[in-house]
Amino acid sequence: MRMKKLGLLCTFALASLFTTSYAQTDVDKRVEDLLSKMTLEEKIGQMNQVSFFAVDDKAIAQYSDDDMDTFLVRMGIAGGQGQKKPSEMTKQQKIALIRSEANKMLDKNFTEPIQKGKIGSLLNIVDPEMVNKLQAAALKESRLGIPMIIGRDVIHGFKTIFPIPLGQAASFNPQLVEDGARIAAIEARSTGVNWTFAPMLDISRDARWGRMAESLGEDPYLGSILGAAMVKGFQGNGNLADPNAIAACVKHFIGYGAAEGGRDYNSTNIPPMLLRNVYLPPFQSAIKAGAATLMTSFNDNDGIPASANGYLLKNVLRDEWKFDGFVVSDWASMTEMIAHGYAKDGKQVAELSANAGVDMEMVSGVYLQHLPELVKEGKVSMTTIDSAVRNILRVKFRMGLFENPYVDTKKPSVLYADSHLKAARQAVIESAILLKNDNNTLPLSETKKIAIIGPMADAPHDQMGTWVFDGDKNYTVTPIGALKSDYKHINYVYEPALSYSRDKSTASFEKAKQAAANADVAVVFLGEEAILSGEAHSLSNINLIGVQSDLLKAVKSAGKPVVLVIMAGRPLTIERDLPYADAVLYSFHPGTMGGPAILDLLFGKANPSGKLPVTFVREVGQIPMYYNHNNTGRPAPEKVMTLDEIKLEAGQTSLGNTSFYLDSGKDPLYPFGYGLSYSTFEYSNLVLSSTSIPMNGSLTVKATIKNTSNTDGTEVVQLYIQDKVGSIVRPVKELKGFQRVDIKAGETKTVQFELTTNDFAFYNKDLVKKAEKGDFNVWVGGNSNANLKGTFSVTE
Repeated sequence: MRMKKLGLLCTFALASLFTTSYAQTDVDKRVEDLLSKMTLEEKIGQMNQVSFFAVDDKAIAQYSDDDMDTFLVRMGIAGGQGQKKPSEMTKQQKIALIRSEANKMLDKNFTEPIQKGKIGSLLNIVDPEMVNKLQAAALKESRLGIPMIIGRDVIHGFKTIFPIPLGQAASFNPQLVEDGARIAAIEARSTGVNWTFAPMLDISRDARWGRMAESLGEDPYLGSILGAAMVKGFQGNGNLADPNAIAACVKHFIGYGAAEGGRDYNSTNIPPMLLRNVYLPPFQSAIKAGAATLMTSFNDNDGIPASANGYLLKNVLRDEWKFDGFVVSDWASMTEMIAHGYAKDGKQVAELSANAGVDMEMVSGVYLQHLPELVKEGKVSMTTIDSAVRNILRVKFRMGLFENPYVDTKKPSVLYADSHLKAARQAVIESAILLKNDNNTLPLSETKKIAIIGPMADAPHDQMGTWVFDGDKNYTVTPIGALKSDYKHINYVYEPALSYSRDKSTASFEKAKQAAANADVAVVFLGEEAILSGEAHSLSNINLIGVQSDLLKAVKSAGKPVVLVIMAGRPLTIERDLPYADAVLYSFHPGTMGGPAILDLLFGKANPSGKLPVTFVREVGQIPMYYNHNNTGRPAPEKVMTLDEIKLEAGQTSLGNTSFYLDSGKDPLYPFGYGLSYSTFEYSNLVLSSTSIPMNGSLTVKATIKNTSNTDGTEVVQLYIQDKVGSIVRPVKELKGFQRVDIKAGETKTVQFELTTNDFAFYNKDLVKKAEKGDFNVWVGGNSNANLKGTFSVTE
């Protein structure tokens, strides 16, 4: 519908909370006092969230005469009887008419309902003046003067765009993640946004699912640590009333990342023990960190849609975890229960979700439409309504919105501040992963001639990645941009060869090959456009898209060293590409400052230290493949039979009858936690404080790491455990600690981890979390295939 083009500033976002300048008792008292004055309609209004749109002269002027004419005719303000035809108007007259109609729509759809107390939250306003106008309508023109929460998707930056969350996870650096969220909050709050729908803490084990880009990877421990850090960053480290803080919203509760077949929105079937041990821990960690809000997911799990799952929203979230923020649905996820076949109509949707514990409804409007009647019929109690509104008001008071609802439009702009750009650049440096570096191809010499090739070398929009609604590509510094600014002295030739990642034309391949032949080294930038990952962007084939692999082969045939740089939103299946690259640097869509940071790494001004937060499979048929899997009764041996080794007419059992693929083997391409450096590190001397610890005791694990190279570096030291025998089958390995350690050339450091029996606890078959006595393995190393191993026991 073309009308949607006319400036619909649509996106969404969520919130988080914890402390404020008021003591909890003061907040509770104010909540109860306000709640006692509210009518049923005003209460339901607080439970209603709508998406904002606005049209201004600048937005209107961007559209064609045809777009304007269509709008004017469809709105009945031109072309009718007694009206001028659009063809009889000047462009300025059309703009004036559209603006006038937009203002009427604004008053009808937003100002008037706000004045009547029918809107508790608005999505997608990023105009400070409009925020102030509508907040004034809520505070000064409504009966009770309750401010609105302004939501927006601020996922990995607002204006200054950081690497996508999957990239940030590759840093294994909680402080970097917290700082990135803090900068996003500062920028977003300066425009009036005070609520974001992040972090996304869905455990992601299937790279076909495009939304893996928005996740923190496959591991519940890493996701728990980094998710809590992101919450703290958004929320001012616990002070929601901080004028630079925004409320976080952890999503999607629960299991969304396990969508069947990697197809977005699909059903999941996660049994209770797996749910408790793998999928819930990051959410519980974020709630402990003070997350103000939580979002239900689109999927059903075992036949129950998330927005109607009272057990999870009440028993687990409220009773067990003591969450006292509020729960919001995802975009129209409640009404999608009709399509699920779980509700017959909007009225039943409202009944199911309200009684399950969804406090606020995002955009679909069935609460506003049906709750008054449902309360009258006794199908939804006033106690349920009051509980939902109490949760929402509690967050608003903690956010300080009653005292500080407006945007100070006279403050100097904080957008794209130098300190923000510097932090974004460092985030790229720490999150890029060096996967291959044969013959020390990297770092490159600044005195060599370099051929820059490929569609991602100068793709300012796509470099920002998915879920970017406010970032401006004109501020993005691409690798080519960085060569024109930070690295002007480099002798290079640029031949993109492909216009974009899906371009299938090979017409310029010969030019690319010639450019490589005339240079000392070729750097080929390949990957995915931003639109190919993120929500609703699932793929069944996750090779490099189009003819990019053919381009790489053509460049390699020139006979010069080839460096492959990949920018993508997911782990691609790149095994077929590795023979044609001497070095591979992988950067999950790096954001605004990706170009200079990647050149810093290529030329050795920075040393790669990123580690994979997800397993890289050899081919898509291996999915799902993740490091912390359960063992089988027939685990594959170290050496397995391959297709080419099978003898003709081999006996049925001659292959060993163990668990692996005949064509792709038993191992991934790269394991979780993997990442190289220009430094080399040697692990030795694993020392445990004891070989036996009592229940409720603790264990100290020490290891020695030596930098055996001539280059200073940073190593992410990782600790894994295995409960060898449990009351339920336990994973073959579980990450339980990591540290980023700076080690100078030739230096040796001792790294120490402290483990308690809480680290060994898990939910058993009775869904009781407890540690069990028995024997354990422990490993320390640079990835999940660490081989520095020890053993210990836990006794009664």
